[in-house]
Amino acid sequence: MTYTTYSVNDIPIRLTDGRWTHIVENHDDMAGYYFDVLETVTNPGWVFEGDYDELWAVKLISKRKAMLAIYKESREQNDGFIITAFFTTKVRKLLIRRILWQQSQQ
Repeated sequence: MTYTTYSVNDIPIRLTDGRWTHIVENHDDMAGYYFDVLETVTNPGWVFEGDYDELWAVKLISKRKAMLAIYKESREQNDGFIITAFFTTKVRKLLIRRILWQQSQQ
């Protein structure tokens, strides 16, 4: 089954069974976090520029841990998909990347 969420740019982003299998086979600690990955794309703390035209959605879990969902989106085709997702403790390293979108402080 494929679930779809929306990016901060209001583009539909798909997470297919094949991609989810890839994610949990390579990052077994992600098992059980399917809907959290979708939520990270929809409601991230930041979206960073990737290395190869992809976007990096990041949501803090704690001061030193974040969930990272890497995805592609096309405004022309109004479509996108999640490439991979994983937890990281290298939050400071992420913050040196170019920020494309940041959640507003309230």
